[in-house]
Amino acid sequence: MDIIQTLAQELQIRSGQVEAAVKLIDEGNTIPFIARYRKEATGSLDDEVLRNLYERLNYLRNLEEKKQQVIASIEEQGKLTEELKAQIENAQTLVVVDDLYRPYRPKRRTRATIAKEKGLEPLANLITLQMADKPLEEEAAAFLNPEKEVNTVQEALAGASDILAEAVSDEADYRIRIREMTVKKGWITSCAKDPETESVYEMYYEFSESVAKIAGHRVLALNRGEAEKVLTVKIEAPQEDIIRYLEKQVIRKDNPYTTPVLQAVIADSYQRLIAPAIEREIRSSLTENAEDGAIRVFGKNLEQLLMQPPIINQVVLGWDPAFRTGCKLSVVDPTGKVLDTTVIYPTAPQNKVEEAKAVVKQLIEKYHITLISLGNGTASRESEMVIVELLKEISQPVQYVIVNEAGASVYSASKLATEEFPNFDVGQRSATSMARRLQDPLAELVKIDPKSIGVGQYQHDMNQKKLSEALSGVVEDCVNKVGVDLNTASASLLEYISGISKTVAKNIVAYREENGRFMSRSQLLKVAKLGPKAYEQCAGFTRITGGKNPFDATAVHPESYDATEKLLQKLGYTPQDIIENKLKGISKRMTDYKHTAEELGIGEITLRDIVKELEKPARDPREDMPKPILRSDVLEMKDLTPGMILKGTVRNVIDFGAFVDIGVHQDGLVHISQICDRFIKHPLEAVSVGDIVDVKVMSVDLAKKRIQLTMRDV
Repeated sequence: MDIIQTLAQELQIRSGQVEAAVKLIDEGNTIPFIARYRKEATGSLDDEVLRNLYERLNYLRNLEEKKQQVIASIEEQGKLTEELKAQIENAQTLVVVDDLYRPYRPKRRTRATIAKEKGLEPLANLITLQMADKPLEEEAAAFLNPEKEVNTVQEALAGASDILAEAVSDEADYRIRIREMTVKKGWITSCAKDPETESVYEMYYEFSESVAKIAGHRVLALNRGEAEKVLTVKIEAPQEDIIRYLEKQVIRKDNPYTTPVLQAVIADSYQRLIAPAIEREIRSSLTENAEDGAIRVFGKNLEQLLMQPPIINQVVLGWDPAFRTGCKLSVVDPTGKVLDTTVIYPTAPQNKVEEAKAVVKQLIEKYHITLISLGNGTASRESEMVIVELLKEISQPVQYVIVNEAGASVYSASKLATEEFPNFDVGQRSATSMARRLQDPLAELVKIDPKSIGVGQYQHDMNQKKLSEALSGVVEDCVNKVGVDLNTASASLLEYISGISKTVAKNIVAYREENGRFMSRSQLLKVAKLGPKAYEQCAGFTRITGGKNPFDATAVHPESYDATEKLLQKLGYTPQDIIENKLKGISKRMTDYKHTAEELGIGEITLRDIVKELEKPARDPREDMPKPILRSDVLEMKDLTPGMILKGTVRNVIDFGAFVDIGVHQDGLVHISQICDRFIKHPLEAVSVGDIVDVKVMSVDLAKKRIQLTMRDV
């Protein structure tokens, strides 16, 4: 297989782009570095295409390795033909390679191998030839052998049939065709083990859907119901069509003696050997595809959440709500430094509302708090009531935001949080996290295992390794898109920067603590275990404000500093003008990028990136994202009426719709059919996590705490 050509066709890009990307990956370059600083080589492939390429490259290389192992094994057995070798080499998937290898794979002791040990293979061959001119019982009599436990002609024929059934099962072409037929015409069905039991799987108690059309979220729901022993799930194949196909392949002559035996062999081979294996393979394939789809959605949601714009220059009060143990508060200054922490008890059972309000008022007065960041967990509703009452009683302009506290408890109890706040309890850490994840969502959320952030579906039911790798890739791309301030970034943030490992991230922080501020990017080379290759990968994604070289505050890579300086001279500017923001509009002075790039000895794409960066140095891409909704009044679920139009924030996007926070602590569901007027295959085509949207209330079920919303005709 020509891997480069295959990847080019699959990804619909030029083979030259694939070749360049593969070479760069093999040289140890990271995806963010290739996407940002090697555009000339790859023709500007973005990080999403590069990650798909990397994943498929690994699969295809594993496939090639498996092919060579299989060919070597069959050759060792002396059974490799040119035709078989060509079939293996042309196989496009691991499943097909396994099909072709099946007859030659060393087997455990089966009914067929036992029959062969009893000397019944010649009888099986006789039946295969389909040339018998007398009853098979007469032929079988010659194979009776009490020493080998073949005492009757029925035992001899049964053993020969077992050999033939395994031979039919091992035929790769048959399996490939049967798999295709089952996928095309089969149905996946489920039923309840106990139909009287109430459960979340009731819609699957009598369920049936085409294998070819079943949606990924349904596959994952069926898997979970089966794992919880609520459902029985199976695949119903087009058995009559399959048997007819096998008979056509196996029975080549109409022989009254062999035809009935071969018909029985085919039925046994399919039901006992082929069908269970094909069902396992199809279920596995459906699950894998469903997981891949769910991981993509999870990744997209996570990206939107991480890229939410920071709320800057505000003193924030983080509020971690609770009942019995009280609400933990943490005051955080605009840089994220904790100024004060305390506990109040406005909720049941203490209900010290006035006392709690007095404490919060004092904090607002003392620290000039302008924003309250309230977690959406237990007692959040009750806490919001207190906050709204309080805001009406004070003259200062203070607003509040309800933040998703998913993962906060995981972070609060983690080793990382203990190291960061050794003198805080978990509640104080959680309240601090509430405030900081509003000030800079990316910097705070990177401290939490991405799987714990809760913007996916069925994340606990899927391949955890694959999920972790995909989500880590998303975090890595987001952190590198934004860049980090080398003098303020935590080790948790630094470890996601291209080329920087966990150890090196800690070493950077240690170097900073020991030597003071970084004054230039080149100082990174003095950090323990950060060599020239790692420096090349990470330098462009780090920022130094107020350093020796103004270029260090931009996304311009050190390898382009000379060319950038020459460009500035050519245009009549100095590097200092970058700091003073005097380069706005320089792109209008660039009349001939191609000629200028040749003059400077760099690529045209690189030059365009440099010009764009100089116009808006260290521009934060999060500026373009929707800002959080700041509230000052409360809305309750009982206040909702059908037809009411509200503004909300998309909290989660799943295969069948989107959950929107409209400020009542119970997210409403906008079903995929209610997202827009045009047909969409997936909600992500129209909405993303963090989007601010207008919705209309369709129905409210107070008992089940369900809110149905629509985005159509709003």
